[in-house]
Amino acid sequence: MPRPRAFDVDEATDRALELFWTRGFEGATLDQLTTAMGINRPSLYATFGSKEGLFQRALERYVAGPAAPVLAAIEAETARDAAFRMMRFYSDAVGIAGRPRGCLLVQGALVCNDANVGIRDVLSAKRQATLALLTKRFERAKREGELPKDASAADLARYVWSVCQGLAVQSMDGATREQLRRVVDLAMQAFPC
Repeated sequence: MPRPRAFDVDEATDRALELFWTRGFEGATLDQLTTAMGINRPSLYATFGSKEGLFQRALERYVAGPAAPVLAAIEAETARDAAFRMMRFYSDAVGIAGRPRGCLLVQGALVCNDANVGIRDVLSAKRQATLALLTKRFERAKREGELPKDASAADLARYVWSVCQGLAVQSMDGATREQLRRVVDLAMQAFPC
């Protein structure tokens, strides 16, 4: 009969998430992860299957938790407000107490060795899925007359998403909330009425 777990899986996953968020998939070693989680390697493997399985679980918690406002922003009443709320989320994420800077989807594994291409691809798929949702939102705005007929929903979505990802990188480089909000203000000046 298997022994009951002696640790809280959600709490351990949250600790792993923070480490992945700050160090990326490859930068977070198994020793660092097990220490942060307060478990040993056999417990990690028994619960999550592998480091990759742990990352997948942490990524799910990230998308449902800290990153949830991004998907909520897409559903804003207007396309302009959706763009603003998405970018403002990235500018305002700087300095949230107890949270790392940047975005796990951006910095988790942009570059990795061949053994970890699957992790890079998972993160890329999540970013592409968000881009697709934003594109659909802007297509709807075009149909409803909110955006000019000649506006490209796909290009506009890529523009907004690129600004969001750039804000995440600037956050990692130490930009302040005020500096990033000014970038959002400039980006919104380019958003079609």
